[in-house]
Amino acid sequence: MVLRVLAMTGGLFSAVGLSQFPEFSQQYMQRLGGAAEEMNTIVSQYSADAAAAHMSLDTYVDTLSKEGPLSQTQARNMQDHINRHAYLTTALEQLNGAGPFMRARLAAYMGDRDVAQQAFEIYKPAVPATFEGAVFAGTGFLAGWLGLTVVFAVLAGLWHSVTGLFRKRAR
Repeated sequence: MVLRVLAMTGGLFSAVGLSQFPEFSQQYMQRLGGAAEEMNTIVSQYSADAAAAHMSLDTYVDTLSKEGPLSQTQARNMQDHINRHAYLTTALEQLNGAGPFMRARLAAYMGDRDVAQQAFEIYKPAVPATFEGAVFAGTGFLAGWLGLTVVFAVLAGLWHSVTGLFRKRAR
């Protein structure tokens, strides 16, 4: 009886947690768009600087990296910005226009820690009043309930095996 209550409680906690995914992913998308725009502004300036020097951006960064220590540091920073811009742009392209179910499938593109942390800082949990929220809640409940039921069944089986060994030795 206690294990059933614990499994149901686990299911309810999972339901509440997973039901928040649609709205959180929406907040994440908004933050991702803003971060991608900002990186686009920075990389566009780098491209303009490279064009003014009659070089491609790659050549510009490579040339800068071969100069003194200050230039090497700047080149590394520029390359980090260029790589981040590429990552954020790719993630935004993959997630753009995707609904909550597709965003769940494409969750690998929601892995930017800075964007996720910023979205989480302003996110306020709410009762899901949409079909998507209900589906995610139901899925969370089933996952939590089944997961804990399986864990408890395995632990009970181990317990019976261990106590059975001690009973045999006692005889």
